[in-house]
Amino acid sequence: MGIALSERIRIVQEDITSLRVTAIVNAANNSLSGGGGVDGAIHRAAGPELLKACQKLGGCDTGKAKITPGFSLPADYVIHTVGPVWQGGNNGEPELLASCYQTSLDLAGRHQLKSISFPAISTGVYGYPVNLAALIALQEINLYLSKNKYPELVYLVCFNDKAYNFYLQAIPSFS
Repeated sequence: MGIALSERIRIVQEDITSLRVTAIVNAANNSLSGGGGVDGAIHRAAGPELLKACQKLGGCDTGKAKITPGFSLPADYVIHTVGPVWQGGNNGEPELLASCYQTSLDLAGRHQLKSISFPAISTGVYGYPVNLAALIALQEINLYLSKNKYPELVYLVCFNDKAYNFYLQAIPSFS
């Protein structure tokens, strides 16, 4: 199941760890030590080498991103970004979430990565409302791609029907 939002953006409902892309984005915790949700799934699929590589990075601040090899994943790289915990939206959460997309895309651009897949950052255990997160994701990705050649293709990967439908509902804001 998927839809092309543009020549460079696709919204899909898939297992992010199985996508053949140049990089997948990991919705990580500050320690980059793996955890639940997509973070745990990526660490399990990549194998123990990913944790060893992450331990050398010294953690990651909220809203920032760091890159490692993909190890056993079909993706060549993992871009780890730490999204904000939802606290009602008045504690800088929208700006921090936007920064996750900006810094991840900037890393992809600097490394000239052809394709990248994003999960719905912060919408799992961090509690960010999916409808609001989808708008920020689409806004930041559209803005970045309008000014940059890389990445050539961006996937927004939804983990369930609810997230997928919220992303589809956000499309008219960017058409």
